Amino acid sequence: MGPRIDLNADLAESFGRWRLGDDAALLPLLTSANVACGFHAGDARTIRSTVAACAELGVVIGAQVSYRDLAGFGRRAMDVDPEDLEADVLYQVAAVDGLARTVGVRARYVKPHGALYHRVLDDEGQAAALVAAVHAWDPSASVLTQPGGRLAALATDAGLRVVAEAFADRGYGDDGRLLPRSAPGALLADPAEAAEQAVGLAATGRFGSLCVHGDTPGAPAIAAAVRSALADAGIDIIAFAVTGRG
Repeated sequence: MGPRIDLNADLAESFGRWRLGDDAALLPLLTSANVACGFHAGDARTIRSTVAACAELGVVIGAQVSYRDLAGFGRRAMDVDPEDLEADVLYQVAAVDGLARTVGVRARYVKPHGALYHRVLDDEGQAAALVAAVHAWDPSASVLTQPGGRLAALATDAGLRVVAEAFADRGYGDDGRLLPRSAPGALLADPAEAAEQAVGLAATGRFGSLCVHGDTPGAPAIAAAVRSALADAGIDIIAFAVTGRG
């Protein structure tokens, strides 16, 4: 069996009449979709239509949970009591999973978004609250996160499957973490550049999933270039839910 990797993106981030990203063009290129849960973006109708489209296309659904921060798109640092965070994560996952069930599928994984994504790499209490929520919802679910952080360690200890994630469209620092969005080189908007990075990351064998951000300008073109480059490199694109990799 040759090398393989999942391709995910953040979807359902529109809200009411305000539109973000081109989900209709991006979704057919993916194997997994991180569906916004209404805390950083998304609303009930958007989530419902997104999970229905995922079901029709066979794209695996994940809940992208966030701090309660619509105004800041979930990217502002917040101090949240662990018990509140656990309940907030459960609330968000239940929304996406409940709407997915109405079209005959389930949410299968959880990925934190924005400030929460970065916070749980180092914060024991916040990571533990997220793990407790996921475990309470579904002990067979997966957690999507960067490798080497507290979330990955605690989720593994709790018996959850951890899928190591890398980013095709974001720049990395010398420490292996993503560059702050305000830093030069933080965003790779050129499809060829993102595709080259994606192949390099996938070739290491360290990752189970690659992400293209749905709000990156030209995200569908980037995802298409990534898919083409991975195929040319002999790397199969398949949802991590069925790869047996993490």
